[in-house]
Amino acid sequence: MDNVEVKTYGYRWVVLLAYMAVILVNQLLWITFAPITGPAATFYGVSDLAIALLSMSFMVVYIIVAIPASWVIDTYGIRVGVGIGAVLTGVFGMMRGLVAGDYALVLLAQIGIAVGQPFILNALTKVAARWFPLQERATASGLGTLAMYLGQVMALAMTPFLVLALGIPSTMVVLGVAAVAGALVFLIFVREHPPTPSSAAGDEVRSLVFDGLRQTLRNRDFLLTMAVFFVGLGVFNGVTTWIEDIMRPRGFSITQAGLAGAVMVGSGVLGALVLPSLSDRRRRRVPYIVLGISAATVGLIGITFAASYALLLAGAIVMGFFLLAAGPIGFQYGAEIAYPAPEGTTTGMLLWVGQVSGIIFILAMDQLKVPGTGSMTPALIIMIGLMALGALLSTRLRESALMVGSARAG
Repeated sequence: MDNVEVKTYGYRWVVLLAYMAVILVNQLLWITFAPITGPAATFYGVSDLAIALLSMSFMVVYIIVAIPASWVIDTYGIRVGVGIGAVLTGVFGMMRGLVAGDYALVLLAQIGIAVGQPFILNALTKVAARWFPLQERATASGLGTLAMYLGQVMALAMTPFLVLALGIPSTMVVLGVAAVAGALVFLIFVREHPPTPSSAAGDEVRSLVFDGLRQTLRNRDFLLTMAVFFVGLGVFNGVTTWIEDIMRPRGFSITQAGLAGAVMVGSGVLGALVLPSLSDRRRRRVPYIVLGISAATVGLIGITFAASYALLLAGAIVMGFFLLAAGPIGFQYGAEIAYPAPEGTTTGMLLWVGQVSGIIFILAMDQLKVPGTGSMTPALIIMIGLMALGALLSTRLRESALMVGSARAG
């Protein structure tokens, strides 16, 4: 019984793709209103901040639901845990389309979708650990994170054009149909685990959820990783939420703002394919985290000070490629250094600090707008300083023992 065959199965890619489908539609619904803040505020007769609340509600809800969601995932598994998130995304995504003319009901539907988010995202490294061998896990996490970015790209790039062509209510119905389709793909195709383990005996053994939580909070490298995620995810959430407000004072249209956001996240899609794969191949995590945060800081400088739209797009490409590529590597690094804490707990904690900082950054950016012009340059300058600090902190991380052992064995 101890010598159970370790084998990888081709079906792991079906599971990953089905999981990616529900991630994609959940993120598509999250950031829908960011590139159409002005038109949406006019349509509903509310302030820009009220429209930002539709995105920010995901962060507020995540803070409350993250730990219970991680407990469900680590206790009952992927199909139950992520299945809850998939159903909530499909049901409330369609509801949002059916009540799209009423701001209060749209906010209620958005909160319902938001409750589903941690049940989906917190399983990222759990899916990788359940179905993939150690040397493929950053790649698997990278592809799962890529689905997050693809959903955001689609929202940022498509929503302005859909709204101009169909109007806000019909656009919400189209997105609701997509949400139902993504949920069904997950429920139909995902299995809990492969017929035989994908990793060596004992590799799947995990401590209890709350024991694991205590372990992570005593781990120096995990605490540093949380600090880096606090800055990186906070900056990303702030910039994507306010993308139209950042660009409006410079005279750019909603379609240009949506394109800038889509280019930023789209380059992150490419980054999430390239850097995690290199990390797996070289069997190193820390150098790629340092590279990602450092180069993303340069990109943010470009977004802040670019004098032309072309230069702004160049800054968005650099920031997106490196910042979003560092994310999946950081998730996998966190799971490795916190071992044997459950993967749902470690991923949930890293996302949790990012949601907290996202709320702080979004509110601060609104408060720091330049009176009269509405410019967000002062807030962006502060964020550049915080990113530089995050890059410095990342140099203090130590390589994970699991990856060091794997490199020696290989």
